[in-house]
Amino acid sequence: MLNLEDLNLNGLKIYQDDELYRFTSDSVLLSRFASAKKGDIVADFCSGSGIVGIHFYGLNQDKVKNVTLFEMQKPLFDLSVKSVEYNHLNDIFTPVNCKVQDIDKSYNERFSLILCNPPYMSVDGGMHDKDQSIAMCKREVTLPLTELISNISRCLKFGGRTCICHRADRLADIICTMREFNIEPKRLQTVQNGNKPPYLIMIEGVKGGKSSLKILPPQEN
Repeated sequence: MLNLEDLNLNGLKIYQDDELYRFTSDSVLLSRFASAKKGDIVADFCSGSGIVGIHFYGLNQDKVKNVTLFEMQKPLFDLSVKSVEYNHLNDIFTPVNCKVQDIDKSYNERFSLILCNPPYMSVDGGMHDKDQSIAMCKREVTLPLTELISNISRCLKFGGRTCICHRADRLADIICTMREFNIEPKRLQTVQNGNKPPYLIMIEGVKGGKSSLKILPPQEN
């Protein structure tokens, strides 16, 4: 069932479909963790229905120049198109229906900021989803971590930033992979429920940045 969800942010709303993957609080936490700079040219990789890019824009309308949404699944891409049109953002947002690995070379070194809430889980770990489209949003079925980070690096300007959220137990893999592709981790924040161990990390990296990692106080969800 198609429904229109109010983001409670500058009148912005986003389309969701109960039969497709629905965004979680992780997406909103990521858009709040990321910081904007004046004139930012932004991309949202694995954008789904467009929640991270649209919410981030709503928080930073005075700074963001434009946003490109990259989503490989056509039904989710179509939802992002509907949301962009509903919010009258066609002059600022460009939805693109393609895999991260297939992003056109014209986008190389285009962006000053890339946001990404990617599939977290390995292909083999945990219980499997019967719905393949949902599995693709939750598991590295089509987008392994190495391919994600390498393409983020390819599309970032030198000195550009990326903000990613991911499973806390993948932190070592993420930092090592970021450095492999010339992205230096600069800010890190964990997310937890009460006194439980962190389940999520949010990390910002800078392409070509110098070594210096700031660890922020934990965020409670």
